[in-house]
Amino acid sequence: MEREQLKADDFSYDLPNHRIAKYPLTIRNQSKLLTYKNGVIGEDIFSNLKNHLPKDAVLVFNDTKVLAARLYFQRKTGAKIEIFCLEPNLTTVEQALSATKSCLWQCMVGNLKRFKTDEVLELNIAGTILKASIVEKRPSDVIIQFEWEGGVEFSEILNEAGEIPLPPYLNRETELADQETYQTVYAKNEGAVAAPTAGLHFVNNQLEDLKDKGHGLAYLTLFVGAGTFRAVKADKLVDHDMHQERIVVNRLTINKLAAKQDKVICVGTTSLRSLESLYWLAVKMNHTGNMAENMVTQEDAYKLPQDWNWQTACNYLLGVLEQTGKMEIDFHSALFIMPGYNWKAINGLITNFHQPKSTLLSLVSAWIGKDWQKVYSYAFNNDFRFLSYGDSSILLRE
Repeated sequence: MEREQLKADDFSYDLPNHRIAKYPLTIRNQSKLLTYKNGVIGEDIFSNLKNHLPKDAVLVFNDTKVLAARLYFQRKTGAKIEIFCLEPNLTTVEQALSATKSCLWQCMVGNLKRFKTDEVLELNIAGTILKASIVEKRPSDVIIQFEWEGGVEFSEILNEAGEIPLPPYLNRETELADQETYQTVYAKNEGAVAAPTAGLHFVNNQLEDLKDKGHGLAYLTLFVGAGTFRAVKADKLVDHDMHQERIVVNRLTINKLAAKQDKVICVGTTSLRSLESLYWLAVKMNHTGNMAENMVTQEDAYKLPQDWNWQTACNYLLGVLEQTGKMEIDFHSALFIMPGYNWKAINGLITNFHQPKSTLLSLVSAWIGKDWQKVYSYAFNNDFRFLSYGDSSILLRE
């Protein structure tokens, strides 16, 4: 089927609320693991993942850390205003989190009608008064200015007063335990507003065991945005406006990946999108002659030349880093992977079970074709738990 003919309904299935895992298992790696290899479906538990990996594979992890990005203010009238920090405005995450006086953020605001444009909200955080005011209302978000005194970093303010933003489909309040369970054990770089949930199943000794078995572990950072939860509302997939996210990949990871061209296993769709986006960034830089290129659009993968292999793209980017004296590639991507996509980087995917009519289910379909329906039917009929806190799968193909 041509890409232009694909519809959101092509990636729909019935998911009753009671099949959504509202809480994780007590022991992370005791989740179920659905195995898929060239059309054959099986079942195991996640702690046995090593038994299903190709020899000497390199697993690619997204080491982003979820921000306590929800802040709750109260107007003098008593009305509660929720401010959900999505990403900094005009600065990097690192700059905004290390700010000690003020910063601007793109936000979603709950009860926005009650929050007046000329109003300043205040929140007392252990003696530090955090002020919030509206700078600009935009169609998709609100620019909020935060101001405070005392020299405290904004990251400390969020850690003290913020709340981990659970996915909306869990339909419950955030609890204290979520501060730990909604982070991967290897989470490092703060800036995401949603967890790379495929990684939630790993425990520390399992990572060490994988290394002992000869597998490589490589890390990159995709700062997961709230757009990852956005359902496809358009009738046709191509009409969906794909959200963009920031990706950072260092030289060490690119070197590792260039040497493992046929054994790259992505832990999660965020790692997968990062690697495939990295390929298209290299092609785009070469095509335009602009080594400062820092954006992959949702159409680039379907319009740019496709004559490079993965290793060529990696070596090109290593050359860019050498010429520019930088240690990492830092860019944004809105890559939208759907059936018909021409894969460049990956050889396997470890992932949870995704929402109906989502861009992530479209991605899974692009990877294993219409077998996604067999995979999801098996999971549904064999009591697998769905979505962020649910069970896992490893999807391999030739």
